[in-house]
Amino acid sequence: MKKRAFIVSAIASAALCSAGLAMAQDKFKIGLILPMTGPFASTGKQIEAAARLYIAQNGDTVGGKKVELIVKDDTSAPDVTKRIAQELVVNDKVNVLAGFGLTPLALATAPIATQSKTPLVVMAAATSSITEASPFIIRTSFTLPQASVSMADWAPNHGIKKVVTLVSDYGPGIDAEKYFKDRFLFNGGQVVDTLRIPMRNPDFAPFLQKVRDLKPDAMFVFVPSGAGAALMKQFAERGMDKAGIKLIGTGDITDDDILNGMGDVAVGVVTSHHYSTSHNSAVNKKFVAAFEKANAGLRPNFMAVGGSDGMRVIYEAAKSTKGGSGEALLAAMKGQIFESPRGPMFIDAQTRDVVHNIYIRKVEKVNGQLYNQEFETLKDVKDPGKNK
Repeated sequence: MKKRAFIVSAIASAALCSAGLAMAQDKFKIGLILPMTGPFASTGKQIEAAARLYIAQNGDTVGGKKVELIVKDDTSAPDVTKRIAQELVVNDKVNVLAGFGLTPLALATAPIATQSKTPLVVMAAATSSITEASPFIIRTSFTLPQASVSMADWAPNHGIKKVVTLVSDYGPGIDAEKYFKDRFLFNGGQVVDTLRIPMRNPDFAPFLQKVRDLKPDAMFVFVPSGAGAALMKQFAERGMDKAGIKLIGTGDITDDDILNGMGDVAVGVVTSHHYSTSHNSAVNKKFVAAFEKANAGLRPNFMAVGGSDGMRVIYEAAKSTKGGSGEALLAAMKGQIFESPRGPMFIDAQTRDVVHNIYIRKVEKVNGQLYNQEFETLKDVKDPGKNK
């Protein structure tokens, strides 16, 4: 009798395990790791909102499997990002990792993607070398060299001959400084000084004073998304614009999410970037309207577009692999070409990096609101960091 009870129990346990395995196989799991709290929480908020909107618009089933979006807050700390990624791969058995608000967070996770053969979609971080940290990394955001080189080509043709660079002292800032400086010098410009500021809790005042003393035609700036407001405020307080110093930089400094809060000091600032909320296309107008409706009027920024396009790349790969994983899912992500809210883009099959237009934009007031208005387009810009 005991033996029979044991056999029945064993069969029941096996059935439960099989059912659990079947349920796991019936799901397509996306592990979305983002800074949802702390100084870069706006990045996480934008990307999560875009991911949920994409699922709402395109259905929660893909490749015959139910989509499960698992959102985790890494507080923008690399050790936390790495631990969460390990848990998502080992315990949750996710098909894909995604998100990554800052370069150090993506780099911390790269070895896990390689070891587990899990595709990792970078939706925000922008240092050129990220995609070289693992053969399983795909990027749908942008790279700082793409934006910086474009500005270095534009500036000397518009009366800007002498520049001081001011960047946050970490991967993307160093990329922005290097690629802007090299191209600006090549184009006949002069870089008077290169200044680097701490990424966290920066005090811009002493750096801005030094810039003012150097009297350049312009200050080229990169700071992470969300930090531009503090910079703009101190730029105005120190009368930099009144001293005849122009502010130019990558689009992070006039982030659409916080641009209205910067006030009139931002008007006239020229930046180079791959996305503006005001980008004039049917695809973008539809995206902006849906995003604002779903998020109580929140304006989408370039982080939201990186998230939305990342979800598009994941969904299309999942469709063609019937909810697959590993190398097959990665292969299906490479080479995708589509119309994004940012304009035409594709994933370079060799570099696994994004290729898209870069726009030169100027902040203007339209119907009482501030927008980055595009006025020049550089088409199909590859990452200069990989043009070897």
